[in-house]
Amino acid sequence: MYEPLAERLRPHSLDDYIGQRHLVGEGAVLRRMIESGNVSSFIMWGPPGVGKTTLARIVAEQTQVPFYTLSAVTSGVKEVREVLDRCRADASSMFTHGRPILFIDEIHRFNKSQQDSLLGAVENGTVTLIGATTENPSFEVIRPLLSRAQVYVLKPLEDSDLLVLLDRAIKTDSIFKDREVRIEQTDALLRFAAGDARKLLNILDLIYQSLGPTEPMVINNDIVTSRLQENPVAFDKGGEMHYDIISAFIKSVRGSDPDAAVYWLARMIAGGEDPKFIARRLCISAAEDIGLANPNALLLANATFDIINKIGWPEGRIPLSECAIYLATSPKSNSAYLAIDKALALVKQTGNAPVPLHLRNAPTALMSELGYGADYHYPHDYPGHFVKQQYMPDELHHPRLWEPQDTPAEARLADRMKVLWQRDGD
Repeated sequence: MYEPLAERLRPHSLDDYIGQRHLVGEGAVLRRMIESGNVSSFIMWGPPGVGKTTLARIVAEQTQVPFYTLSAVTSGVKEVREVLDRCRADASSMFTHGRPILFIDEIHRFNKSQQDSLLGAVENGTVTLIGATTENPSFEVIRPLLSRAQVYVLKPLEDSDLLVLLDRAIKTDSIFKDREVRIEQTDALLRFAAGDARKLLNILDLIYQSLGPTEPMVINNDIVTSRLQENPVAFDKGGEMHYDIISAFIKSVRGSDPDAAVYWLARMIAGGEDPKFIARRLCISAAEDIGLANPNALLLANATFDIINKIGWPEGRIPLSECAIYLATSPKSNSAYLAIDKALALVKQTGNAPVPLHLRNAPTALMSELGYGADYHYPHDYPGHFVKQQYMPDELHHPRLWEPQDTPAEARLADRMKVLWQRDGD
């Protein structure tokens, strides 16, 4: 049976392990833990192909303890309990040195009950848990389990790491020994690999398998590109990258950078993000970040959300781009956002202050007799459609909640309020 190149080159010791020097370099935390033989439970969080599974296997090999592995994709509570029973038997055996290691790949795919089933064994020391996940553990792993396992972040491999891996593959793997190999360019190879060791080795495998029996293996930008055709965009609609990219998108709009806004929009579109999700976030940004500085922004964002539902995809990318650019280039104000938060804080502090009598509704004769609605002045009966009267509860003394900001539109609103209310110091 053919074994993929990535599996054939999987390292078996820290000395052969490539990348993650912040964790396994000289004096780093995981190296010290492994070399001491005193391994505590931990979860590795990082993108695919950066060495999570390999590192777990190296831990088991170098500590020489029983090693069990489960995939959260195919295992349920029953399989977890069976493995834990075997771990308990190993832990109580006089022939076992050290606690068994249970490695769970894609641990974020375990539901709450499956994760709960691990807690007791981890807490009482029956097993050392090593988890691997491509998703943010703070979103996907239950808090009690997180408190019992340290989280270590694995990074995409640097280009220098990938070049070391490329050199090792060409010089040590058996399939290249009897074939001429010429490495002319590596830009496309590194770009397509994008920090993923497995992807780089799979590309080499793909190029090798496309060769004739005696044809030399040449690696350059044209050959790599022609074999792969296109670079699938990395995007996870339900995970960490989803939140990071939408955050970058909204912050680019808020920061008045239309080029960055359109770039992050393109990343989401290419990654298959739901266009209605993008449109909803633009509506929020229009109200929160632009607000009264340009009220038309909210109208356009709402129209964008509406038209997305009417015209569908891929044409919907155009109004999304128009809206993102318009919002990014609009003047900014968060005064409405600050005002409602200040008002909510005031309500929480002062409780249910009664509505002044003159502002109350009086649908019955009894309410009218009790003074409900009495002395209310109807603004449209007065010049300029305005008359001074109290609108806040009596005990609040009309605190300032809306603070106009220094945009032309809000300056006009502030001037109008100053004239109407003749407020000093406004």
